Amino acid sequence: MIELNWDTNGLIPAVVQDAETGLVLMVAWMNAEALECTRTTGETHFWSRSRQELWHKGATSGNTQRVVGLYVDCDGDTLLIKVHPAGPACHTGATSCFYRTLEDTLD
Repeated sequence: MIELNWDTNGLIPAVVQDAETGLVLMVAWMNAEALECTRTTGETHFWSRSRQELWHKGATSGNTQRVVGLYVDCDGDTLLIKVHPAGPACHTGATSCFYRTLEDTLD
C-alpha cells in the first residue's frame, strides 16, 4: 500500500485529467473520506475548503467525472485522477478550469 502524505489539514491536492485528451480539467482537494468515496463510487468526490464539506462533482450539474485511473506522485503528496467527464469541469461552463492565460489576468 502506498502511503499518502496528507497536509496538516488532512488534505491532498488532486489534479483531474481527461483520460482521452490529456487535458487538465481541474485541481481540487481531497481528504480521506473524499478519496474513499471516489474509490467506492467510481466518480470524483472532493473536500470543499470554503464550505467545509464533502462534495460529489456533478451532483447538481450532472457534470460527473467517471474515474478510470488514480495515481500518486513520487512524493505521495499529490494525486492524479484520470476521468471520463460527463460535461464541463469548470463552474463557468468551460471544459477546463484552465481556460485563461496569465496574460489575460494582467492589467
